Amino acid sequence: MATQGKLQGRTALITGSSRNIGRAIAVTFAREGANLMLNTRANAEELEDAAAECRSHGVKVATCLADVSQHDDAERLVAEGLEQMGQVDILLHNAAIRPHRPVIEVPVEEWRQVMAVNLDACFYLCQAAVPSMMERRQGSIIALGGQANMAGRIGTGSVTASKMGLQGLMRVLAMELAPYGIRANMVMPGAIDTERRSPEWYPERLPTVSDTPGQPPIPLGREGTPQDVANACLFLASDDSAYTTGDRILVMGGRYVG
Repeated sequence: MATQGKLQGRTALITGSSRNIGRAIAVTFAREGANLMLNTRANAEELEDAAAECRSHGVKVATCLADVSQHDDAERLVAEGLEQMGQVDILLHNAAIRPHRPVIEVPVEEWRQVMAVNLDACFYLCQAAVPSMMERRQGSIIALGGQANMAGRIGTGSVTASKMGLQGLMRVLAMELAPYGIRANMVMPGAIDTERRSPEWYPERLPTVSDTPGQPPIPLGREGTPQDVANACLFLASDDSAYTTGDRILVMGGRYVG
């Protein structure tokens, strides 16, 4: 059973939580006592497997298949979370896609899809979840960014534009919601060792020490792990970050320090 943890008595809604970083976040939150509403778009088996692992920590876990890039699905996800859990204290947007190609080669349909999944979804989720947070005068909103927020890297036009838009959204939410005790922040993962089912989305995966022009080495000398990212999210979800809003945490091993 769950022991008293940093998130005891709270409920977190986490998108893209069936595997990799999203699953690590969900398990970490469960270990700290949070009840969970877990989401993925289509793979019910993976989602239920993640939910089972979270339930092993003695917390309540519900699941919902929903394509959060679609307004109605995003609203339904939040509504089910509120109905089944009674509250949503932590909203964490992890779902994302990141196709790579030069800007002049990006099909309009792909541009719109990237914006819908990476940016529009967070907007839809916030509009649905924030009113209940405002009523309770507490909440933490966390969005996952990445290296796209740090540099205009070749082949990432749509991804970079969407993640920079997400950063702007978090900053405005931080200002608008501060009077209600609601915080909004970002976690920005760098090179993370995950299962990559779409390897064409990750052409930049390089050794931790590289002489490739324009690609600095990782000062800490290793790729990050999903747990590294989950730990940063836990900080922003908990009262440990009670005085932190409109900010960002780089989980990049120091890659952009120099």
